[in-house]
Amino acid sequence: MAKRVLDANRSIGRTVAVAESCTGGLVAAALTEHPGSSDVFMASIVSYSNAAKIAHLGVGSDIVETFGSVSIATAWAMAQGMLNRSDADIAVAITGIAGPDGGDEKKPVGTVVFAVALRGGDPEDIHADKKYFADNGRGGVRLQAALCALDLLMPVAA
Repeated sequence: MAKRVLDANRSIGRTVAVAESCTGGLVAAALTEHPGSSDVFMASIVSYSNAAKIAHLGVGSDIVETFGSVSIATAWAMAQGMLNRSDADIAVAITGIAGPDGGDEKKPVGTVVFAVALRGGDPEDIHADKKYFADNGRGGVRLQAALCALDLLMPVAA
C-alpha cells in the first residue's frame, strides 16, 4: 500500500506528510521503507502526548481541553499544523485509542480519528472522519489505522 501511495503521488507531482499519534510512526515507517520515497514523503511528526500535539503541531490547548485528543477538532488541527510545518502538498493526521486502556463509553478502544489538509485548500473545509476499528489488540488497531491513513494519502481520481 505504501508503495502505491508513493507511486500515485509521484505521478501527479504531489508531496505528502503525516502527523501521527496512536500509530506512533507506522505510516512514516511504511513510506520510508521504499527507496526514493524522499521525493514524495516530506515529513512526519509523532505527537503522542497532548503536550507534543500542542508544542510541535500547534494544536491549541483549548482544542485538546474542550474536545479531547481523540476528536475531529484535534485531528484537523494536527493536519493543519503538519501542513504548516512542512513543504508537503497534503497532510494526514491520525489520533486514537489503541488500547488496551484509555477507552470509555463514548470513545472505546479502537476509536481513531483522521483528518486531511490540502495546501491551498480552504482551512474551514474540514476533511475528517472518526472510525471504530474492532479491538483486536493494540497492534491490530494501530495497523488498521496506519492502513486507513495510507488510503487517505491516495490521490482522488478527478
